[in-house]
Formats: sequence, structure tokens, C-alpha cells
Amino acid sequence: MPTLFTRIIEGEIPCYRIAENDNYLAFLDIRPLAKGHTLVIPKKETDYIFKMADEELTGLMLFAKQVALALEKEVTCARIGVAVIGLEVPHTHIHLVPINQVSDLNFKNPPVEVSPEEMEALARRVGTHLASN
Repeated sequence: MPTLFTRIIEGEIPCYRIAENDNYLAFLDIRPLAKGHTLVIPKKETDYIFKMADEELTGLMLFAKQVALALEKEVTCARIGVAVIGLEVPHTHIHLVPINQVSDLNFKNPPVEVSPEEMEALARRVGTHLASN
């Protein structure tokens, strides 16, 4: 059975897509810890990040770096925090979260409210920074 993220990749479930290439996809988290909270995933369904082939993991991290740098241009924050937990969906994913302090990256925090219109606009703006690189 395909994972939730595979269903997003295949277009069965909509998402606020920021960027994608043949191997990776970045989209806004619909339950964000902060405005701009983004998920970066490999298109190849892999349950655990450290089971990925070295070249796939390297590609994922380099793709995440490009997305994080573009995200910084649109969201005011001290840094883009990075988290890999891997328990909630059995498909490797990296959380990129705009943060100003360590506690901003606490997954027990309630999600922030971001309207669908704001999510769409933010995804589009971040994507334009990637297109210009």
C-alpha cells in the first residue's frame, strides 16, 4: 500500500508544492510548527533515512539545502531548523522549520494557523526563489 507521501507524489492528494525534480519533492506541511514549515521527501518510497543509498541521501540533503535557502528569503527567522524523526509516516522526510529559538522546533507545540491562500502564495513565492537559482 502506498504511503501518504507517495499518494501526494502521484497527485492523489493535493499539496502546497514548492519544488520538485525527478527524485525529490518539497511541499508545505499542512500542520506547520511555523509559517513556512516544509517537508522534503524522496520520490522513491524509503521508510528510513539511513537505509537510503549514499547518493540518494546526498541528493536529498542537497535538495533540502536549496529549499531551505529559498525559504529563508520569504520567511523571517533566525535559521531554518532541520528535523528527521521518521515515525509518523513510513516514508523518509526532512522537516525544514523556520525558527528563532530551539523551542520553536518542538513537535509538541500546537500547529500555527495559516490560511490556504497564504499557504498557496508562500509556496509560489518560495518556488520562484528556487527557479531563479
